[in-house]
Amino acid sequence: MQMNGSSSSFGPGGLDLAQSFFKPIQNGAPPSTTKCHTKISVVGVGKVGMAIAQTILTQNLADELALLDAKPDMLRGEMLDLQHAAAFLPRTKISASADYSVTVGSDLCIVTAGARQKPGESRLNLLQRNVALLSDIIPPLAKNSPDSILLIVSNPVDLLTYVSWKLSGFPSNRVIGSGTNLDSSRFRFLIADHLDVNAQDVQAYIVGEHGDSSVALWSSISIGGVPVLSFLEKQQIAYEKQTLENIHKEVIDSAYEVINLKGYTSWAIGYSVANLARSLLRDQRKIHPVSVYAKGFYGIDGGDVFLSLPAHLGRGGVLGVTNIHLTDEEVEKLRKSAETILEVQNQLGL
Repeated sequence: MQMNGSSSSFGPGGLDLAQSFFKPIQNGAPPSTTKCHTKISVVGVGKVGMAIAQTILTQNLADELALLDAKPDMLRGEMLDLQHAAAFLPRTKISASADYSVTVGSDLCIVTAGARQKPGESRLNLLQRNVALLSDIIPPLAKNSPDSILLIVSNPVDLLTYVSWKLSGFPSNRVIGSGTNLDSSRFRFLIADHLDVNAQDVQAYIVGEHGDSSVALWSSISIGGVPVLSFLEKQQIAYEKQTLENIHKEVIDSAYEVINLKGYTSWAIGYSVANLARSLLRDQRKIHPVSVYAKGFYGIDGGDVFLSLPAHLGRGGVLGVTNIHLTDEEVEKLRKSAETILEVQNQLGL
């Protein structure tokens, strides 16, 4: 079912309005075959998917936006709602379908679809249901857009990014999870709030699992280029480690707080994923803490595992992983985070 909401004919007799309204200039040439056309597909039009789609549109990140979902009525409603805002947005073709053909030729495929946890359901059972869901989603996405970048947002994101990598057959640099990009944004906000500075002047990373075993890289935090911990030590300013740990705990708890208050998270992850889309498709070469193939980095060698590391992102996907100096304690925590993910991953039997 194709629902692109547009038509080239107008009035009785199928009069082509565009050809009648615009007359071609003389001695013209056909459009260049090398013109740049960017297409993004969003799989899943729930709260998160639509927050991402809306942010992509307002930030003018794509020439074409395709929406895919298994619920045709809701899908068409969301498409129409966005199309009706066309006069207020940069020009973007918006299409929607329950058929994977709508995603053909995508430069970036963003997957937000996922099953919700049932009351009393174990994390492993939920994960197995999501693996089954991705088994239906990833292969046709990869078939229709074999040169695309896969960006996985569905949770648990690290495990499902690994699953998507296995199902797609894509090289590891073109399968990325949203990971701790949003966690790091929350981290920067809390540090900035604590020191009363602008969050954009704070460089700070949360790495590892997007979850309870995430690791705050305190040793590499800087404010306006000034390393925070070494500055405090040189100035002989005392600080309590518990204060730092409380800020990290607040980062971990913040998503739960939003969910408890409004029932779901949407706007922050929408901005986070649009931020990643910009870095990837515009070849921005920015550093983002996202879920990547982590084997071989920072002593992680227990198996194929995806977790968040500060990654260099561009048009080719993951261009490299930043060699940030970590303390021995941070390296140990990162390895344990990898072990936590691998322990659950091994239960899947993939």
